[in-house]
Amino acid sequence: MNTSPISAVAVPTPPLARFIPGLALSAALALASIEAGKNAWLQAHGFSALTVAIVLGMLIGNTAFPRIAAGCGSGVAFSKQNLLRLGIVLYGLRLTFQDISQVGISGVVIDACMLTSTFALAWFIGVKVFKLEPHAVMLIGAGSSICGAAAVMATEPVLRARSEQVTVAVSTVVVFGSAAIFLYPLLHGLNFWQGHADFGVYIGSTVHEVAQVVAAARSIDEHTANTAVIAKMVRVMMLAPFLLILSAYVQRGKSATHAGGGKASHMAGIPWFAFAFIGVVALHSLFPIPAAVTGALLDADTFLLAMAMAALGLTTHLSSVRRAGMRPLLLGGLLFAWLIAGGALVNLAIAYVLH
Repeated sequence: MNTSPISAVAVPTPPLARFIPGLALSAALALASIEAGKNAWLQAHGFSALTVAIVLGMLIGNTAFPRIAAGCGSGVAFSKQNLLRLGIVLYGLRLTFQDISQVGISGVVIDACMLTSTFALAWFIGVKVFKLEPHAVMLIGAGSSICGAAAVMATEPVLRARSEQVTVAVSTVVVFGSAAIFLYPLLHGLNFWQGHADFGVYIGSTVHEVAQVVAAARSIDEHTANTAVIAKMVRVMMLAPFLLILSAYVQRGKSATHAGGGKASHMAGIPWFAFAFIGVVALHSLFPIPAAVTGALLDADTFLLAMAMAALGLTTHLSSVRRAGMRPLLLGGLLFAWLIAGGALVNLAIAYVLH
């Protein structure tokens, strides 16, 4: 009698093999998005590769993806979570501490005031007035107050928000950030600002996305664009302390709700990638990195973030977005109005006091 168990045992699937289909799909969409992002019309209107990636992901996610989701799910989830964190860490290569000196103390104070006031306003209107879910409000507030889609995606792991909440928040960035590209050149004609440098700080401290900042400022002149980008990158640098403070707030809320959670659960909620982000900024600031190496790493970073955005789109159902209703979009619109009007007042007041 043959007692060999070999015939009864299935050949195990290699642990990493289950990630390959989803990673390949996310990568293909990311590559297509990066190529599309090079289109002159899209660039002129402030649509970055990340924006294109989530749109492509949603198109596939709501048509063909459900039929292959079982085989691709693991790789798509890995792209949306793990690759996102790595992408945020490498994002630090776009910044240096020297950027701060180029906008001066007034630029730093303006950025800090706009971040805190915009996020606080988002919380008050979104939670207290519109009665939206706190996680949805925090995502919209982060996108409006810091750096658009990248801030939304960086905040998601801290909150562990749902895909549709992230997509709605990104949508507010796309809609109102795109409107800013056409509006800010008109505002420049009002002549409230002392010079192009001051107006550049205004753009950098109030427009959502880096790509949108570039598109809006370049329509004025190169000097305004350079100042606007520096002010924007200083604002982006504030993402790390924002995530640490938000994580502490979220963990405190969990501790109050679930007493006795212990040290381990608290440590698990710390966004360690925020510390790595600061470390990369410090490395880039203190040690010369060859331009070729930096360029390659930045290309890799764009690719990783595009994969994460594509994966987010793949797992977002339009029916869920529709169920969110008009209130999130209205919240984004009110924050946009504050960024324009309140941002102008903050910029003018602080520049007057500190100059």
